[in-house]
Amino acid sequence: MKTVLSAGLEPYMSQDKQLYRCVETHLLCCYSDGAQLILVNNCGESVWPGILGSAGQETPKDGGIHLGSGEEIVLDVAEKWSGRIWGRQGCTFDNNGKGHCSTGDCNGQLHCRGLGGVPPATVVEMTLGTSSSPLHFYDVSLVDGFNLPVSMKPVGGGVGCGVASCDVDLNVCCPSALEVKINGKVIGCKSACLAMQSAKYCCTGNYSDPKTCKPTLFAHLFKAICPKAYSYAYDDTSSLNRCRASRYVITFCPPPQ
Repeated sequence: MKTVLSAGLEPYMSQDKQLYRCVETHLLCCYSDGAQLILVNNCGESVWPGILGSAGQETPKDGGIHLGSGEEIVLDVAEKWSGRIWGRQGCTFDNNGKGHCSTGDCNGQLHCRGLGGVPPATVVEMTLGTSSSPLHFYDVSLVDGFNLPVSMKPVGGGVGCGVASCDVDLNVCCPSALEVKINGKVIGCKSACLAMQSAKYCCTGNYSDPKTCKPTLFAHLFKAICPKAYSYAYDDTSSLNRCRASRYVITFCPPPQ
């Protein structure tokens, strides 16, 4: 698989392949103060990952990159990092990084720079631990709706480490009330909150705790199709993963498991 890293080093490989392998091995394997996130595009077309660090957190790559089909990139994130990553589709940008994405758009910018994606968008969320308390939390969320399949899992597995995923194309079976279409094609599936815009469906106001906010019919549908993803705000029991691994793979359009 061609990587962004390897593409940048190709001119030097013929001069010193051993040095190239040494540098790549170090970059991919030996980052210890935090974690490594390996973003892989397994889709048949380009994906533009959007990245948003939580308040006070650094945002890698200015919040946005392009991954062609089959490409991957490695992100080093510091300990205690928390944030979200989502895939954007159908994007066109000019030489200044300005344009538009059909899904997950962040104000028409290639580099989101502190902006989240416009829902519906499938979101990977995480909160990392520290070197002294290296327990990392991560999930795939459909609370903001769905635009493409995605998964997150530790490299090499680990004791108690789960796979967070929605590896099925929900757009194929999205209820008509939740569909987002362009030229007759379903490109996204809204969450009940996004579609209904009410406290009952968004778990806000008088419905802001697990006792009063219950999963809707749509949330049950999402959960049946993607059991390893958050289907609504308080879907913690079967959706939040914990792991002590230091490297994780986030795959857009992962193979169904």
